[in-house]
Amino acid sequence: MGAPRARRYTLLDVFTEVPCQGNALAVVHDADDVDDAAMLAFARETRLSETTFVQSPSAEGADYRNRIWTVAGELPFAGHPSLGTAVAVARERGQGEARYVQQTTAGLQRVEARVEGHHAQASMHQEPPQFGAELDPARVMAAVGLDAGDALPDLPPQRVSTGAWQVIAPLADASALNRVKADAAAVARLLDEADAVVLYLAWCDRATGAVRARGLTPVVQGGEDPATGSAAGPLCAYLALRAGVARLVIGQGVEMGRASRLHAEMDGDVPRVSGAAVVLVDGTVRL
Repeated sequence: MGAPRARRYTLLDVFTEVPCQGNALAVVHDADDVDDAAMLAFARETRLSETTFVQSPSAEGADYRNRIWTVAGELPFAGHPSLGTAVAVARERGQGEARYVQQTTAGLQRVEARVEGHHAQASMHQEPPQFGAELDPARVMAAVGLDAGDALPDLPPQRVSTGAWQVIAPLADASALNRVKADAAAVARLLDEADAVVLYLAWCDRATGAVRARGLTPVVQGGEDPATGSAAGPLCAYLALRAGVARLVIGQGVEMGRASRLHAEMDGDVPRVSGAAVVLVDGTVRL
């Protein structure tokens, strides 16, 4: 990379209609010549869950390449950075409604955005679900300060991916979310052994599809994610397969003071995740 130059960037909150709620995202445009070291450095500068860099696509059929970074490194795929980047790209291109194919390390994903001023709605189709091994419920619950009885006997923790591996851990009661006291080292070990990004604790009302969730992960500042679209898809696929619940409305981030609302539903054999977004800043950054 040569000398730093001014590039457009967008700061927005995803999975919310309210500024300074949901999950914040910084999007750097025109980033073809930004090298990996600079991407990681800026992601650490923002200290957000993710920071993305929009590049020209290298895959046939893609409209742009989406490079997704946390403070710990690059992710192959993530949810709120996919939706938020689609909104930011649509605004940069002056498109009120847009359908794109984004290129990530995980593959090509369809994303849609509808923009009205500083507010937007976005959705994406994730990858076909893959189901991995089940995990010991007692160990998973212990890592977050809960008892084995807080896990659902008929819905054990399991590795699931719709683009990135997550540990889906259903809870017997929503009140358990308020009692979580995560052991950061234990969570990190569990996720490392499972080759997963997030431990997604979720309680679901099977009659209505209403979900309360928390996403614990060592790859974001503070160890908890306020809204995890890349786990909402696996949760939806898991509950559709194992509990017959194929449409969810997920509340997340409440305990962090960053209330988020995610919508997830099965569309054929893949999950579709959607939500609102609000733009906070249009600016430039020297990278």
